[in-house]
Amino acid sequence: MKKLSIWSWNVNGLRALANKGGLEPLKQAEPDIICLQETKAHPEQLPPAITEWQGYDAYFSSARKKGYSGVALYTKLKPKSVEQSFGDKRFDEEGRILWADYGDFVLMNIYFPNGQMSSERLTYKMAFYAAFLETLDKLKRRGKKIIFGGDVNTAHKEIDLARPKENSGRSGFLPQERAWLDEVITHGYLDSLRMFHPEAGRYTWWDYKTRARERNVGWRIDYFFVSSNLKDQVLDAGIRTDIFGSDHCPITLELKL
Repeated sequence: MKKLSIWSWNVNGLRALANKGGLEPLKQAEPDIICLQETKAHPEQLPPAITEWQGYDAYFSSARKKGYSGVALYTKLKPKSVEQSFGDKRFDEEGRILWADYGDFVLMNIYFPNGQMSSERLTYKMAFYAAFLETLDKLKRRGKKIIFGGDVNTAHKEIDLARPKENSGRSGFLPQERAWLDEVITHGYLDSLRMFHPEAGRYTWWDYKTRARERNVGWRIDYFFVSSNLKDQVLDAGIRTDIFGSDHCPITLELKL
């Protein structure tokens, strides 16, 4: 049996994290695949120490606007293809999409929009959600096994944030955002963490300004979902709250191939 280890982390600025040594835990863990979100950088802005990790191929999708959004994929396994789009131009300029077809499975590394800034951004977020789920369903109809991970920017259930009542009217915990995650599950995708950890108090993001991490007043907005045809191959899923350097912490997924 071959094990496959995948990590995902919203790094809130890849250059800044690297400059303060924050990438060392990833280098020490040596997962097979690393999905990063909110890199805030174009590849040409990054030094070789970041773009050329020994043993990994690196792929980047960057926003047209510099210093904003962005995702990166580091992989020891050679993908058959890597895409940066759902085929909808509305979502192609913010560097939120990288999906890799490995043959045995498709991995989607996504930095979903935040809807807090305005009603227009919430509308954009919900449209992005709809286009993404449509893409998943197209892949599923082709018989693909699918993993998607990243910063979903929504807490699903009340146990997924420390203060659900206080945040019930805030984007990230609105009924329509949570309903979309319900829809993801009804379409045949499993929240991998909840396969192993049904309990409350497990979060992946904490507000910097209020020092919320010290008090564990957080939100779980980073996820790995797997299609139901991968369920029996999932060995473990976790949250690495021991790793610092961003307002998010890494999440992990382990599979057998």
